[in-house]
Amino acid sequence: MQFERKHAVLLLAVAAWNVVTFGNFARNLVQAAQSGEDRAAGYWIAHTVLIVVNFAIAAVLGALGWKAWRRT
Repeated sequence: MQFERKHAVLLLAVAAWNVVTFGNFARNLVQAAQSGEDRAAGYWIAHTVLIVVNFAIAAVLGALGWKAWRRT
C-alpha cells in the first residue's frame, strides 16, 4: 500500500487527538489523586496503563504519519 497525503493527515490527526484527549485524562487523574479521591489501587493502575498505551499509540501513528507526509 502506498500512503497518500490524505493518509498522512489522518494518521497525524488521530495521533494529535490521542495526545490531547489522554493528556486531559491524565491531568484529571492526577488532580483526582492529589485531592485524595479514595479508589482501589487497581483503578489507578488500570487508568495509568490506558494513558501510557494511548500515548505509545499516538507516538507510533505520529511517526507513521510524519513519514507518509515527507514521502508525499
